Amino acid sequence: MAVQEEIAHYADVPVAVEVELDRKIMSIRDILELETGSVIKLNRSAGENIDILIQDTLIGFGEIVVIEDSMGVRITDFREEE
Repeated sequence: MAVQEEIAHYADVPVAVEVELDRKIMSIRDILELETGSVIKLNRSAGENIDILIQDTLIGFGEIVVIEDSMGVRITDFREEE
């Protein structure tokens, strides 16, 4: 029996999928100075892989894509099991 068949009864269970662009540590002073339209400079560059997490577990990597008026993530690689 294939893995997909073995777990088919879980197919409709919702899980939280997160796409993490970057993390930044900021002082409370800097946070209080933020306004609508403020830009927080990140350390990652355009074109770098972004992290894809499910239930706070890194499962793979992707890149941001724009499709018509929407943004999405193209999966580029899955994390190898340890």
